[in-house]
Amino acid sequence: MTIDNRIQVVLIDDDPHLRQALGQTLDLAGLKILQLSEATGLAGQLERDWPGVVVSDIRMPGMDGLELLGQLHAQDPELPVLLITGHGDVPLAVQAMRAGAYDFLEKPFASDALLDSVRRALALRRLVLDNRSLRMALSDRNELSARLVGQSAPMLRLREQIGALAATKADVLILGETGAGKEVVARALHDLSSRRNGPFVAINAGALAESVVESELFGHEPGAFTGAQKRRIGKFEFANGGTLFLDEIESMSLDVQVKLLRMLQERVVERLGGNQLIPLDIRVIAATKEDLRQAADQGRFRADLYYRLNVAPLRIPPLRERGEDALVLFQHYADEASERHGLLPNSLQPAQRALLLRHSWPGNVRELQNAAERFALGLELALDNTEPDSHGGATVEVSGGGLSEQVENFEKSLIAAELARPHSSVRSLAEALGIPRKTLHDKLRKHGLNFADSGSHADESE
Repeated sequence: MTIDNRIQVVLIDDDPHLRQALGQTLDLAGLKILQLSEATGLAGQLERDWPGVVVSDIRMPGMDGLELLGQLHAQDPELPVLLITGHGDVPLAVQAMRAGAYDFLEKPFASDALLDSVRRALALRRLVLDNRSLRMALSDRNELSARLVGQSAPMLRLREQIGALAATKADVLILGETGAGKEVVARALHDLSSRRNGPFVAINAGALAESVVESELFGHEPGAFTGAQKRRIGKFEFANGGTLFLDEIESMSLDVQVKLLRMLQERVVERLGGNQLIPLDIRVIAATKEDLRQAADQGRFRADLYYRLNVAPLRIPPLRERGEDALVLFQHYADEASERHGLLPNSLQPAQRALLLRHSWPGNVRELQNAAERFALGLELALDNTEPDSHGGATVEVSGGGLSEQVENFEKSLIAAELARPHSSVRSLAEALGIPRKTLHDKLRKHGLNFADSGSHADESE
């Protein structure tokens, strides 16, 4: 049992008359209080970010105020603890102040003195928790940026959605193509949530054989079926207190979908061959690469399960919609691979950058990661059905003329391909091609190309 976060003051004193008088003073001041006659077990009932303060007598039977102070500060050194002392306890109280007590009040004391100290302690507590929350938000943002690399608008929006949903208890449906990073998003939701210390159980529903899927998910009792010699705890039950990630949920049979729907609605599970309903405290994150609404219309997926899952959908943008994130991600994974293999990092050449930007990435981030690994190892960069050359680039078919004319045509094709992509400015276009802006202007005139004819809508003078 934990103490309600609405409680602002926990008041502890073994003297019932003094406790009642102090409690009345605090209550009349509009503060929500909890009165206790002893301190034993209090530390275990307070969460680390509990927003209140503790007022305790020093001398009490069982656990005294100093021992309580030590326990409370072991789990949160910034929790304000006010100590009440008798005249002979002043040296002890001074020692407690050095140990981290917020304040001490010597008996007898005026009601106003207690109220003033409690209100100052509550104001300090709010400031501490606000700063703690801000630091956590900044840390979460940095962690998300490290996990989900990219600065394109779709990725910024995705990180914002993850940050907003992680702190809630809502189940989530992740939509994304193969290789887009659905499990990465699911783990981020778990790690940034209050369940981060609980288990994260990932299941690929498409990889489970039909004959064992129910046993894997729900568990079974001995004798539930031939070969079931002992009890098995299912994945749902194993995830209790944490997060369950169900990937490729569209591949589940309709019979299993019925049981999944019941679990989602009632938060209980019943092992195969058993009669006991086991309560669950889990968050379910499902993922699919299919349009579940369309699958439901075709009778391949239960419509009621679809609507139950679709409360908080998260769409992962495919790599082809993320613009220059492909270059950032490629270099990121290439640098990681170089470090892992003890190699010097390679830098992308303009022609290679243009090749990466033209590619449609049907395998999304997983495909890009593999290509970056090959690049870091010094192997050829072969994408878009092109044949690799011996210099880590890719051959591009250019027809007609001698070598000089073919080089000109190749250069024009690279610039034209980059012009077809959205850019905020000429500077952005020049950076993508790896050339100075003046050089870019010269080449645009030379090849009869114009930034204003591109898909971008920025000022050409930028």
